[in-house]
Amino acid sequence: MVSELGGSQISTLLETLPGIANVLRSPVADALGNVIRAAARLSEFNIADADELIRYATRRSLLGQEEGDRLLTEVHAAQQRRLDKAADREKAQKAKARANAKVVRPVKAVKKVKKAAKGGKRR
Repeated sequence: MVSELGGSQISTLLETLPGIANVLRSPVADALGNVIRAAARLSEFNIADADELIRYATRRSLLGQEEGDRLLTEVHAAQQRRLDKAADREKAQKAKARANAKVVRPVKAVKKVKKAAKGGKRR
């Protein structure tokens, strides 16, 4: 006979086996936490998190399938624009660095100067 785990049994299991909470944790909860961190600019935005949340919302009928698809399309397009802008900025910085690079010319040899002997008397 299979028995279901009760709340206290799950709590005990989670305390007993470190790291099992990460395995049992919902991917939706992880995605929600990551999106919140990205919104607060504490971490980078990850499209996989948005995908997970939109799939969850469509499964729960919080979003219609068409609306979810439209939202994902917008997110992917925005991410692509962001990547394109970053690539353009990097190219511009490299071009600016090349333009600002000074041409190094060889330095002419310096002639040795002979020290003049002091001709004065010492007292």
